[in-house]
Amino acid sequence: MNPIREFNLVETRRHFFGRAAGGIGSAALASLLNGPVGHASNSASRVGGLPELPHFAPKAKRVIYLFMSGAPSQLDTWDYKPKMQDWYDKDLPDSVRNGQRITTMTSGQKRFPIAPSIFKFNQHGKHGAWVSELLPHTAGIVDDIAVLRTVNTEAINHDPAITYIQTGSQLPGRPSAGAWLSYGLGSLNENLPTFMVLHSTVNGGFGGQALYARLWGAGFLSTRHQGVSLRSNGDPVLYLSNPQGMSVQMRRRMLDELAELNRDRYEQVGDPEIRARIAQYEMAYRMQTSVPELTDISDEPAHVLDMYGPDVKKPGTFAANCLLARRMAERGVRFSQIFIRQWDQHGNLPKDIRRQCGIVDQPSAALVNDLKQRGMLDDTLVIWGGEFGRTIYCQGGLSKANYGRDHHPRCYSKWMAGGGVKPGIVYGETDDFSYNVIDKPLHLHDLNATILHCLGIDHERLTFRHQGRDFRLTDVHGKVVHDILV
Repeated sequence: MNPIREFNLVETRRHFFGRAAGGIGSAALASLLNGPVGHASNSASRVGGLPELPHFAPKAKRVIYLFMSGAPSQLDTWDYKPKMQDWYDKDLPDSVRNGQRITTMTSGQKRFPIAPSIFKFNQHGKHGAWVSELLPHTAGIVDDIAVLRTVNTEAINHDPAITYIQTGSQLPGRPSAGAWLSYGLGSLNENLPTFMVLHSTVNGGFGGQALYARLWGAGFLSTRHQGVSLRSNGDPVLYLSNPQGMSVQMRRRMLDELAELNRDRYEQVGDPEIRARIAQYEMAYRMQTSVPELTDISDEPAHVLDMYGPDVKKPGTFAANCLLARRMAERGVRFSQIFIRQWDQHGNLPKDIRRQCGIVDQPSAALVNDLKQRGMLDDTLVIWGGEFGRTIYCQGGLSKANYGRDHHPRCYSKWMAGGGVKPGIVYGETDDFSYNVIDKPLHLHDLNATILHCLGIDHERLTFRHQGRDFRLTDVHGKVVHDILV
């Protein structure tokens, strides 16, 4: 095609009216980068966001989400079911399952034998919360957390389930929770991304179910709201370092000239992603200084490093990432998310869950204690948990010492701390088989609505119009669970 003709065909009605209104380009840039022209931010230190947010006084300024990808067994960690000891190797009653959907991994089994947890539970804290022996450090902070035993979802396979809890839809393409917060509340720091993601290694690798970038993506929001992943090897962010021969002054001059070209192009075609690209280039430039400072933990005192455990100095470990999340919180990162995989324990669960809990238990508790001693827990919301739970019945062979568990979306456990969450409580009750919720169900849409509420957001009013309708993180569902809030 003739290049001149191709250029002319780019014209659209939006671009025509955009260019027809003289001087609107500069106003559009201000609107895109800092909110509507003429409106001051509700927070003097905030950059961007919607001018009407927060809708009411928030309890939390930021979120740290510890995501246990693969689905930890609630039966072996938080949901104590002592009566199941008498049910060992007996079949799950049909009246309990009640025809509910199960996965293809166990649907062909002739039996569904009960596999009681082999781990001991003890009561901890002022209210005697039952906690597995697998989590001794977390047991020490039960007076600071709310244990949620009745979280539930419809998704029964990993990718739809993780996509669902991260974006509010089982279908890919929606913005993630962190992107929604970036869009709605803006940034607390001009030199670091609003939303940052950390991936934790297990035994030197990642393993487990694949995690796709769309899980921390911006969907139909501007790409500047997507999460920025930090790497454990080399530059924390790809291409953070200047190539050999490129000085800081040369980089600055290149970005200035590139921004001028992008501004000219924006005036021509009106694509808002061009403005987002300019903002991202500038953020990348500032990150060349801010990210190395963030990831350099040499200034952390020994007693703090000891809190997080022996792996804290190994980049990419869950312990190191928890410490980085605290450092991000101090520096104004609005939403940080730590993923750790290999919780998908269909077989050899006792051995594998010991390993996983050994990796996450001390750092998770240390993060809460560290925030608390710095006076930051009150306005930092910490969330721990996965995408669904595990079945009481065994997948594969069953013995007194070994068993596996299949996916179970009907009920599972998460915990939350700080940021307006009521400390020292256990919310909800499941049946004796940890199969069905019998009191206080907490759907994942309710969970997300409650998270937004802690941040001063009415989940029904944080919306974005796309393809003819208003979308939101909770879709058309969700209610705030006030019983778990202070």
